[in-house]
Amino acid sequence: MAQNFDVVVIGAGPGGYVAAIRAAQLGKKTAIVDKQFLGGVCLNVGCIPSKSLLKNAEVAHTLRERADEFGFSFDNLKLDYGKAHKRSRQVSDRLVKGVNFLMKKNKIEVFMGTGKLTAKDTVAVELNEGGSEELKAKDIIVATGARVTQIPGIEYDDSQVVTYWEAILQDKLPKSAIVVGGGAIGVEFATVWHSYGVPVTIVEMLDRLVPNEDEEVSKELAKAFKKRGFDVRTGTRVEKVEKLKTKVKVTVSGKDGEEVLEAEQVLIAPGFTPNSSDLGLEEVGVKLGERGVIEIDERMATSVPGIWAIGDVTGKLMLAHAGMAQGVVAAESIGGVETTTLNYQMMPKATYCHPQVASFGMTEKQAQEAGYEVKVGRFNFMANGKALGMGDYAGWAKLVTDAKYGEILGAHLIGPEVTELLAELTLAQMMEMTPAEIARNVHAHPTLTEILNDIAEDAEGHLIHG
Repeated sequence: MAQNFDVVVIGAGPGGYVAAIRAAQLGKKTAIVDKQFLGGVCLNVGCIPSKSLLKNAEVAHTLRERADEFGFSFDNLKLDYGKAHKRSRQVSDRLVKGVNFLMKKNKIEVFMGTGKLTAKDTVAVELNEGGSEELKAKDIIVATGARVTQIPGIEYDDSQVVTYWEAILQDKLPKSAIVVGGGAIGVEFATVWHSYGVPVTIVEMLDRLVPNEDEEVSKELAKAFKKRGFDVRTGTRVEKVEKLKTKVKVTVSGKDGEEVLEAEQVLIAPGFTPNSSDLGLEEVGVKLGERGVIEIDERMATSVPGIWAIGDVTGKLMLAHAGMAQGVVAAESIGGVETTTLNYQMMPKATYCHPQVASFGMTEKQAQEAGYEVKVGRFNFMANGKALGMGDYAGWAKLVTDAKYGEILGAHLIGPEVTELLAELTLAQMMEMTPAEIARNVHAHPTLTEILNDIAEDAEGHLIHG
């Protein structure tokens, strides 16, 4: 016999569990289904454990390469990556337990198994522990995420040619590594491994690292990586990957012709493909777009009334916080309460390599192409007292504005802890503030946030510290 709910969520990642909680808060009897784990990729094998490893990497880099600068000396430094990995798993486990607690607190029924739509109001669940359940609901939210895009001709495994999944779970460092893909995942793993002394080569098919960021950011990151000893190959295509007994050969081609690179391990970090297949979506009439993305409107509604979609499976912006925001909008749309319309272009993006990269909105080039008279405010971390005190002062921040009305069009930052600096700027943009108002906001001294004051002042034409 079917179990009846008001809302059933398929997928318990950041978007899914947030949608379930918000639906429950609005008085909806809610269930959530996931085939593997609460918290999804982000909490288990993505955002959270990787940030733990990156903190260890930061300490390792300081001890290995900058100890004398900070006045430390020691003999026979030992870096135990196994302990760093164990700590990352403990951090992940703690947050996953927190999600489990939130499910219980909000009286959300959890079904661990594979869910599939058999009708527009029915989800059949093959339970992991055996058996099955049929869940009926007026509203169903699909939040099944995305998977690594398969590159034709390359076979992945769990040791020599890996994706982020295998890399985050391995408790040993590779002796050498080739990272295929210079996007966020690629540069973050490269940062971790190189900080522990692993020789790393980054191969990016496009002409720059982090190609979705501002062009100047890409140049600054490449400069910082090369200074630290990374081998960065942009404008370079992978032609063949050959697995041998103790190493992997990667044939690449670029402006200088073809070359064979060798390493113990290759990390494949291309893009992501939405998990929209084998869900019964097309059978019940849900419209899919290119690459299998589920098409949605601003309320997160699909082409079938009562079926909603959020997160990576929609292809809007494949970031955990975007999925969370979509989850809230979907639940509020179902609940019939006031909600908001999301502006994906103005959502923050954060990459936790070293130096960190953070941005939102338009680049200078995009703003100019959109017809704006662009005015830019800019400031270097080299002149920020807190950054100098931290010994971490590479990079800069840039504010892109409309010269006519002072409208904030975007911001692009590279440097120390810039991922923590975005919130003031995105809030200012959302509330239609101008650089003049940011400049009038008193920022504590000495802090990294002062750079936001500086770029606002510069955009207004009266920079104090430059």
